[in-house]
Amino acid sequence: MTRADAAGIKGMMITGGSLHESREAVDLANGLGQGVYATVGVHPTRTSQLDSYPSGAAVYLGHLEELIEQNSKPKGKGKVVAWGECGLDYDRLHFSDIDSQKRHFATQLGLAQKHGLPLFLHSRSAHEDFVSICRAAGYETEGGKASGGKGGVVHSFTGTEAEMKELVEMGFYIGLNGCSLKTDENLAVAKAVPLERLMLETDAPWCSITTTHSSNHHLKSLPADLRQLYFPDSCKKEKFVMGKTVKGRNEPCATGGVAWIVAQVKGIPIEEVASHAWKNTVELFGLSELDS
Repeated sequence: MTRADAAGIKGMMITGGSLHESREAVDLANGLGQGVYATVGVHPTRTSQLDSYPSGAAVYLGHLEELIEQNSKPKGKGKVVAWGECGLDYDRLHFSDIDSQKRHFATQLGLAQKHGLPLFLHSRSAHEDFVSICRAAGYETEGGKASGGKGGVVHSFTGTEAEMKELVEMGFYIGLNGCSLKTDENLAVAKAVPLERLMLETDAPWCSITTTHSSNHHLKSLPADLRQLYFPDSCKKEKFVMGKTVKGRNEPCATGGVAWIVAQVKGIPIEEVASHAWKNTVELFGLSELDS
């Protein structure tokens, strides 16, 4: 948190990917105070939990709804700002099969609409089914909004430019992180994302930017003072030193590095990238306390 603050991070979202994780995310958001929020939902690789839950999927989802009712606006504390992470992941079917993912994705879209929440979305090697299910749920109108819903962001985007454009045409935002910037093709997609549909993220502790990524050479132009803020000194976890990051473990402070790379490929100042990403995020998730 100290490193994030030093790097200029003014807001964070802790992602829930299961009932257990969603509860942890909400507890953390409540404990860490202003500027920290949570999502509640079931990641596509965890939908098998819904099928195997002793009391049934409806009860599992009911517990998630209780979290929302207790911790979202207007009745709760306002810490839950999105339904998710939900979607489809056909790269990791050993966790949850296609049928399970599709059924429970559609259900979760309905619950997001019921509670008037925007979506935090995941799509891996499943674009056609992903779009089809979203359209069937009504997410194809202007702004990506369905009845009662508030649009959403397809986070950690690694798809093609054509896929990105279709999602943007549906009104969704595109979230970019280190995994979104691995290859030359990824960088071309990042360049093409409209600023009014851009969001920035780290997906910490995952999706760090490594020396093997095509994006890494753009960091050579990053000023030394910013490099130290965005990518502080690290150590191996076996030799942990207080005050240093753990090697290979991503952190929110690296968001600035993502912004720098996006700015470089677009050929615009980092301030312009950050300004649009900030505005988009505050508006989609209704983060009124940060809108100042």
